[in-house]
Amino acid sequence: MTTPVHSQASPDPIAGIGLILALGVTQVAGYGALYYAFAVLAPEITKSFGWAPEWTYGGFALGLLAGGFAAPLAGRLIDIYGTRRMMSIGCVLASLSLFALSKAEGLISYYAAMIALEVVSTLVLYDAAFTALTQAHGANARRAISKLTLIGGFASTLFWPLTTALLAEADWRAIYQIYAMGYLLLALPLHALLLPRGLSMHAAKPSRPTDATAAGGYLAGASRRRAFVLLAVAFSLQGFVVSAMSVHMLALLQGFGFSAALAVTFGAMVGPSQVTGRLIEMLFGTNVPPVTTAWVSGALMPLGFVLLVFGGGTAAFAGLFAIAYGVSMGLSSIVRGTVPLQLFGPAGYGAMLGKLSAPGLAIRAAAPLAFAVMMERAGLSASAAVLVALSGVAALALLLLARAATTEG
Repeated sequence: MTTPVHSQASPDPIAGIGLILALGVTQVAGYGALYYAFAVLAPEITKSFGWAPEWTYGGFALGLLAGGFAAPLAGRLIDIYGTRRMMSIGCVLASLSLFALSKAEGLISYYAAMIALEVVSTLVLYDAAFTALTQAHGANARRAISKLTLIGGFASTLFWPLTTALLAEADWRAIYQIYAMGYLLLALPLHALLLPRGLSMHAAKPSRPTDATAAGGYLAGASRRRAFVLLAVAFSLQGFVVSAMSVHMLALLQGFGFSAALAVTFGAMVGPSQVTGRLIEMLFGTNVPPVTTAWVSGALMPLGFVLLVFGGGTAAFAGLFAIAYGVSMGLSSIVRGTVPLQLFGPAGYGAMLGKLSAPGLAIRAAAPLAFAVMMERAGLSASAAVLVALSGVAALALLLLARAATTEG
């Protein structure tokens, strides 16, 4: 039986800006190739196979579902074996999955490749990267997480236009092959050479407290369970909204009367807005509790949708929607890493992130297909109202969490 890598108690000397930059590059490439490219390539995939769009998005949904099931196991493996080993393995498997997707010849091979892609993504995207920073910095990883998400916010901004440009010169299969090779050549050396060799003592082994508050001020017992439920609800509902919008944002904006060119312009504003939100948090949020950042970011999302719905097709309100939504997304990525660290501590951090991802797996997986059907059958207004309601409930859950954490703190 392999012994867990708990031996390195001192931080790796590369655990500063070099580690953040390395992870930032691999997160931009990973999210771009494994996630954002699909939004651009999905219509071409549908046309290539000659089936209804539901089959294309159904494969994506099934992959997300499988990835959700795999997330807790991926988190435990990262806790046990360390991020250097598991993220290196993950990027090799992700590249192979991209190549397999490019070679899919029918429904079964397409669905198998999409499932494999989303399962191995759990070893290389944000949850794994946040764990790498926590293994390097322990309970002081908040600022490093903020810096990482600041870089990662450029993924959609870079890969949507890049994929669109490549599509003018090559088909979707060739593009996925380019991304498979590029991701492997870029990510594998960075993961294999620069990530922490093992675990800090802080991340080595989760404690089993029975009191309301564990040693170090972290939640335990009933307080821990309530916080977990509120976080899981918020992350799941926001996950539905973000998953749906990652595929259907341009269609939604065009449904409100904007031209394709304007819709792309507003969609392109989301990426810089994410980066702006993360930059503000990094510069000015050091003394703000992560749970406060959580409910503020949560509140911005429904506010943005309300501006879009009641803006009457006005470009200014659509622009404000893109900004509010983007800032909310940017902050929520930080929240996903920092709030569990604040409330539950660095012990067993990877497994905790995996468990938080699992409850909403079906919700997030169903979002692209469900929202497509919703827009077609129920109409634009009803679909937008669902986005307002779900993001509003998520914001309320985060507000309740912040109030409870303040009271218990």
